[in-house]
Amino acid sequence: MRGEAIFSGKLMARKLSRKAPPLWQIRNKLRWEYIRGTLGYILCKPFSKLTGCAVLQGSLKVVKIFANGHRMDYGVVGRWKVTDAFCAFMVDNLVTESAEWGDFKYHDSGIGNTGEDQTDTDIETTDGESRATGSQVDGGVTYTSVGTISYTSVKAIGEHGLFSSIASTTLMDRHTFSDLNVVSGDSIEFSYTLTCTAEA
Repeated sequence: MRGEAIFSGKLMARKLSRKAPPLWQIRNKLRWEYIRGTLGYILCKPFSKLTGCAVLQGSLKVVKIFANGHRMDYGVVGRWKVTDAFCAFMVDNLVTESAEWGDFKYHDSGIGNTGEDQTDTDIETTDGESRATGSQVDGGVTYTSVGTISYTSVKAIGEHGLFSSIASTTLMDRHTFSDLNVVSGDSIEFSYTLTCTAEA
């Protein structure tokens, strides 16, 4: 006697992703910081073209990654200009370049809610997690760094900062947004983009 069994199947993998809840989007977009940043984003290019002035502006995109691997895309959560501290650092490096100049890739997040300001030198309230070392991409007139922070306890994340070191040092930009609640095992992927506009 002889028998033969044939088994066949098909395995398909897909990344589970969905958009942020509409209520959260509305709440975030009604914040003065978001409105101010969006107006600046819309006006900066024509302003630069009209006046010949260079404009530096940051924007932050957020994706929440749940412990089970599901992803929720919150899109652009804020836009704002860089800090006074970064501008001073940039001028210093035109005179004497430091190794730190190419290191603005360290992402930190916090639980502070005070609106961002160009005078910020740090995030408001740390979340206690380690900073993430992000990627660095040259986009011509844009600089992008993507870093993912993992969380070990329940937190309400409401701010992000991009730094030049794994420890304190220079803050390039700080953004705030409506709280994103995380639990142990969740993570957030932060995508920061600096746009340098200079049109004559």
